[in-house]
Amino acid sequence: MAPGGPASPSSLVPWAAAVLLVVGAERAPALPEICIQCPGSVRNLSEVALYCKQTPALMLQARCCLNQKGIILGLDLQNCSLKDPGPNFPQAHTAVIIDLQANPLKDDLANIFHGFTQLQTLILPQDVSCPGGINAWDTVTFYINNQTCHGQRNLCNSTGDQEMCPENGSCVPDGPGLLQCVCADGFHGYKCMRQGSFSLLMFFGILGSTTLSISILLWGTQRRKAKAS
Repeated sequence: MAPGGPASPSSLVPWAAAVLLVVGAERAPALPEICIQCPGSVRNLSEVALYCKQTPALMLQARCCLNQKGIILGLDLQNCSLKDPGPNFPQAHTAVIIDLQANPLKDDLANIFHGFTQLQTLILPQDVSCPGGINAWDTVTFYINNQTCHGQRNLCNSTGDQEMCPENGSCVPDGPGLLQCVCADGFHGYKCMRQGSFSLLMFFGILGSTTLSISILLWGTQRRKAKAS
């Protein structure tokens, strides 16, 4: 029998590669559910695929274009027989480009795009209006089978209404045609009129004491009914 000795470097290579593969698989972020909501994968000539291939660091998986951290930058749900994008659609709020053409979508999509502040290109069926209307986009282009909403506008810069938000608040975009007022640091509450940090201890103290009082009242009421019967 040949004497045992240290393993050669070449014999360690497969073992090390297997370990790295397992570790990489454990660390790989899970694919968002919206990416597999529709069967199949992104077509090679789709706008989402072309966008994704422009940057080597991006990758196509199922119906999504993802960066190395697993964040969705592109979503292609065209021809998926969707009447609405579904409950998982907010997972794609980081997307820059979304394709929803060739779907029987409802016309009013405004509230579906809350938080989609990064969206710059949205491809829709021809009979579905761009969320927020034409004033929410730089250009709206109509084609034979679809339309493209391109260049989301910041309505906070175009409303011209300086009194839209309270004195201690500021306007921030919240998606196509959507905006919200955010209180400045140190202010909170109705119309940002309360100053100082929000006291969680006081809030939960009041909530707890109220709950306890109601519970004691209900318990006493039930005991009286039990005695009466």
